[in-house]
Amino acid sequence: MLIKSHLRPLILVAFRRKRIITYSMRRLFLLLGLFASSWSVFAQDYKLHPVYIYSFTKYVIWPDAYKEGDFQILVLGDSPIIKELGNMASAKKTPDNRTIVVTKIQSPNEIKKCNVLFVPLGKSKLLAEVLGKVGNQSILVITEEEGLGAKGSNINFIVKDGKLAFELNQSSLSKQNLKASNELARLAIQI
Repeated sequence: MLIKSHLRPLILVAFRRKRIITYSMRRLFLLLGLFASSWSVFAQDYKLHPVYIYSFTKYVIWPDAYKEGDFQILVLGDSPIIKELGNMASAKKTPDNRTIVVTKIQSPNEIKKCNVLFVPLGKSKLLAEVLGKVGNQSILVITEEEGLGAKGSNINFIVKDGKLAFELNQSSLSKQNLKASNELARLAIQI
């Protein structure tokens, strides 16, 4: 009986530790689950971007010199959108029956004549350099960071009320000799 009374506090301490560890593990798994689900929501957002970008091919008007050959989309740096744009490009053509070609570039120095240039979130700090390189070429510059529409990108993806939306900067479009149709302008958040 004496041994049992000495073991009782040790057993209680061990039981409490096990409960604390179990509670901590449950909490860790819950946090990991929430992180994983929020990551998948973020990754799913990139499934919508190509849908929007494809729609832009219908509602943005390029000068004649940019309506020849393949419809070129450049993506600056690594981004999950490259795969999604590639899937879209393999399944669709532009409304004027042009093949869509997606190309990844590593730096603004590689910017060449294209129709669309996508600057992902991780490369947002390079926007001034990108816009300098683009100059007044008729390249639709699309970004995805709050405030970049006001800083000169033509279209800027944002999340508004939990949904993907886009801002449209008409003055930067005009500078690049691009026009947005009234339908596109109505759907956009005007800057």
